[in-house]
Amino acid sequence: MSSAYKTRSGGELLVVATPLGNLGDLSPRARESLGRADAILAEDTRRAGLLLAACGLGGKRLISLHEHNEEARLPLALQELAQGRTLALISDAGTPLLADPGYKLVRACRSAGHKVSPLPGPCAALAALAASGLPPQPFVFLGFPPRKAGDQQRFFTPFAALPLTLIFFERKDRLRATLERLHVMGGQREICLARELTKTYEEFIFFTLGDFSAFPQELLGEITVVAGPPAKLDKPAPDAQDIAFCHNLPLKPRAKARLLREQNPGLSADESYRLMVRTESGAAQPVQPASGGKRSGRT
Repeated sequence: MSSAYKTRSGGELLVVATPLGNLGDLSPRARESLGRADAILAEDTRRAGLLLAACGLGGKRLISLHEHNEEARLPLALQELAQGRTLALISDAGTPLLADPGYKLVRACRSAGHKVSPLPGPCAALAALAASGLPPQPFVFLGFPPRKAGDQQRFFTPFAALPLTLIFFERKDRLRATLERLHVMGGQREICLARELTKTYEEFIFFTLGDFSAFPQELLGEITVVAGPPAKLDKPAPDAQDIAFCHNLPLKPRAKARLLREQNPGLSADESYRLMVRTESGAAQPVQPASGGKRSGRT
């Protein structure tokens, strides 16, 4: 680890996960840590005050820290820590930093040598993945996609064709258009919409990209999207006429395999070579080409 990140004595920043909706998900350790913190950095101080009051921790000092003022809050936070105080960082719900502010603060604290301790707990992305029934490994969490179509295309491009499960948040009024764009870019995927996680009206909605018949007419609450890997489409078998044509050429197997692959892009180099070797050895008899040894039909 770089010397810039060596922890020195002083205050401590606690990164505390808070409930998504069910207060019972606040861990005893998180409750104790919020209680002993000298101040709490919160994305929304009003919502933080309600949470603390429900936990019997009313009256705590609250400092707002959100996406628009995080940079400006760094000097104050670092000063508090330098004086030996303990700060707790919370988001509106779930684990801080995941699609929420806090990254700049944690990095600044590490650079200044202050201790940073995570208190793990609720996380909407992991909760949705765990209950979706979609492949959990590997997955990528993307946060919130950008709003504009062009920006979204650039956002999804690195992941669209990869065999990954994608997890992201999206607002209900943009969800349909976002999923249609993902379908155009990445083909068919199984989709799970996890709505109102851990709350009274928790719901999981399933459908496949390309078939939006199960897409709800009305969506309420907060939505986490889990998109399974792209569907594996069956590769077409290599054309028998192509195999016969390549087999009859006066070339070595590897040269024949290259030509076969040019005519059948779905074949890998190894597959085409093995097929030519098997044909040469008589393990697989080639189909004789039509018209006196010349290929017909395909060009």
